[in-house]
Amino acid sequence: MKIAIAKERRPHERRVAATPDTIKRYLQWGFDVTVESGAGEGASISDVDYSDAGATVVSGRADALTGADIVLKVQRPLTEAEGDDGLSDVPEGAILIALQNPYGDRSGVEAYAKRYITAFSMEMLPRISRAQSMDVLSSQSNLTGYKAVIDGAANYGRGMPMLMTAAGRINPAKVFVMGAGVAGLQAIATARRMGAIVSATDVRMAAKEEVESLGASFVMVEPDEGDTGQTEDGYAKEMSDDYKRRQAELIADHIKDQDIVITTALIPGRPAPVLVNDDMVASMKSGSVIVDIAAEQGGNCTQTKPGEKHTTENGVTILAELNLPSQLAADTSALYSRNLLNFVELIVDKDEKKIVIDWEDEIIVGSCLTRDGKLVHPALVPAEAESDDDTSSESGA
Repeated sequence: MKIAIAKERRPHERRVAATPDTIKRYLQWGFDVTVESGAGEGASISDVDYSDAGATVVSGRADALTGADIVLKVQRPLTEAEGDDGLSDVPEGAILIALQNPYGDRSGVEAYAKRYITAFSMEMLPRISRAQSMDVLSSQSNLTGYKAVIDGAANYGRGMPMLMTAAGRINPAKVFVMGAGVAGLQAIATARRMGAIVSATDVRMAAKEEVESLGASFVMVEPDEGDTGQTEDGYAKEMSDDYKRRQAELIADHIKDQDIVITTALIPGRPAPVLVNDDMVASMKSGSVIVDIAAEQGGNCTQTKPGEKHTTENGVTILAELNLPSQLAADTSALYSRNLLNFVELIVDKDEKKIVIDWEDEIIVGSCLTRDGKLVHPALVPAEAESDDDTSSESGA
């Protein structure tokens, strides 16, 4: 059995899919591990570190991936249309495990099927307790929320905590976190530790208790009757137009007094919802800062420029960094590689030292995009196609 680790080539990506610690575990399970030279540089892991752990380090991607049964990556391979053809180096029939962005790259997923690649998407894992140790969205979002506060504080021209000096008192900064998912909760906790006065909002009623348990105040309008604000999987959902209007009115009154605003709202498979409009930005004080974590999906602020930092006419700085987890690559790689390790453990028989996939396991089924030359994930396969497959399967039986 062979596991291959390739160097990430997408812009802004410094993370790596395996660390020396996880490689040692793979070796214990009977795998040979090959790492492309330089794969860990962005995460402060040298080729020597990998060699000392027992991996074979080779000079090129093609050499690293040749003969691999499992390919581990952070982001999906680049295609020829994107200026590189990393997918062609993935052996036909191999297992590819990564953050696949299936909603944003449907053609890439279809290319997996054509090459009979069994592709697993780590962001599609079902939200069940047994999958928590594999939950890459949580592990990466945790550090994203932390980094957002650090960046916001670094660009805010004043101190965060209240300070008492002989020359007088400095008031604490006011931080407003929009979205109380994993990233938002970590942002709240970090801003509180730094001494700020923190408030937060979320469309999910269930978030109120979590926000207040961290010492922040909760800002929210009452939802429509019987509406919890979340999907069955626990994600925030798109709300009604009337709710959005009432929420916007409340936020507009609250935001004008804030020093740092951190927006974190994302809806799977959809553009990021607008939370901060032009009028809200115009109402904010000169010197205040907006950190838009959702920049990669268009941003939560109407004046966000993804990948850029800019200052508005009224003196508000808007930060829209891309791939915030990659800016803490050593830590996020350590967490991500453990997520992958726990997932790979599901598909390997450590006693027999062979790959065994249980296609009845809900984690396997919930994260598999392609198998046997076909798209198989329900979110990607039209209902009528699933029906046709079921009919033909029954006829064959």
